[in-house]
Amino acid sequence: MAEVLLFHHAQGLTPGVRAFAEDLRAAGHTVHTPDLFDGRTFRSIEEGLAHIREIGFDEARERGVRVADGLSSELVYAGFSFGVLPAQKLAQTRPGARGALLFYSCLPISGEWAFGPWPDGVPVQIHGMDNDPIFVGEGDVDAAREIVEKAEDAELFLYPGDQHYFADNSLPSYDADATALLTRRVIEFLGRV
Repeated sequence: MAEVLLFHHAQGLTPGVRAFAEDLRAAGHTVHTPDLFDGRTFRSIEEGLAHIREIGFDEARERGVRVADGLSSELVYAGFSFGVLPAQKLAQTRPGARGALLFYSCLPISGEWAFGPWPDGVPVQIHGMDNDPIFVGEGDVDAAREIVEKAEDAELFLYPGDQHYFADNSLPSYDADATALLTRRVIEFLGRV
């Protein structure tokens, strides 16, 4: 079974993020869910992003990166939206990564924002909605396609819809059908890494 370090999105460690982690635990995996906001949650993405700006994007990301220091190096790194920043950085730069799960967001592997090329031997799944104004509209889907094109074991899954946090069952953006399919794919991925 896999050991997963799962990072929350900009609205914080919501009951929906915790519920997703519990689904993975119920499938037999160990899942760590650090709270990068010290217990704070936010009613909207905009409020969460304002909090991240107060902390500083780099500092907020590095809080997540530091969490890994006390854990095994053989982790699957996972993140929802903002949580992709520390997850993707760790997957690309920390030796021993067993895989990466990137939900609703993806950083490029070339250019200014890149942590470098995708590492050999690190499988990755990227999940987003095909009309999400953030994932598609801000170019994350293009970054995801670049990874799929260049990495040896990479998959991009697009779900019909326009919601960003669609797998968080505590938010109005939740899509039960898309989440069920996403969860099945994630559990299959964790079973093989």
